[in-house]
Amino acid sequence: MLDWLFTTALSDAAEPLQLSFQDAATPMMQGIIDLHHDIMFFLIIILVFVLWILVRAMWHFRAKKNQIPQRIVHGTTIEIIWTIVPSIILMFIAIPSFALLYSLDEVVVDPSLTLKAIGHQWYWTYEYSDYNSSDEQSLTFDSYMIPEEDLDLGQLRLLEVDNRVVVPAKSHIRILVTSADVLHSWAVPSLGVKCDAVPGRLNQTSILLEREGVFYGQCSEICGTNHAFMPIVVEAVSRKDYGSRVSAQLIPAQA
Repeated sequence: MLDWLFTTALSDAAEPLQLSFQDAATPMMQGIIDLHHDIMFFLIIILVFVLWILVRAMWHFRAKKNQIPQRIVHGTTIEIIWTIVPSIILMFIAIPSFALLYSLDEVVVDPSLTLKAIGHQWYWTYEYSDYNSSDEQSLTFDSYMIPEEDLDLGQLRLLEVDNRVVVPAKSHIRILVTSADVLHSWAVPSLGVKCDAVPGRLNQTSILLEREGVFYGQCSEICGTNHAFMPIVVEAVSRKDYGSRVSAQLIPAQA
């Protein structure tokens, strides 16, 4: 019971009728949320202003008040204003968005861990390239969705897998994503990651997990009949516990 409460408390997954973002677990996701809030600030101001203009125009220039409509050819002042003001607003939006875009494309030179995710129809294969066994084979395992009838108490329907990806928290992690058959997409909302898995191509992204927890995601590229049944589960643990968790996965992988 305590294990279920602990896992549920640390789980990051979508909730029923949720409209906002999931809680950020990486600086990238926090930057995405902050940029969204910044844009919404300007969006609400523009929306209110445009609605005010429309209502004011319909009220003052209605047919009962103005039987003969006025003919306005042009207005130099207003044209200058509605050209300069939007340009300034776009500048305030562009500066943080470009900064975030470049940070998302930043490649970690010396990551603590390199994880390779391979998409299949319809499951994921993970490879810890930094950990080799005695026969020089890296730690590799498949991750399948747990059927609904096999779920334990507290596990999430259509989101739980038999083998989670265990990574250390507060560490730079490089993720290599590819596919063995068709297009897939490795996406975890709380981590701010959505990377396409393309056959014959190796895409790369980096994350820095700022806290421990269990983070749920799904394939975000329509890949066939069972596209909705290949979830992703990333479990971030402390560096102290990470070694034992990886060793526990390494033993069955070598058997």
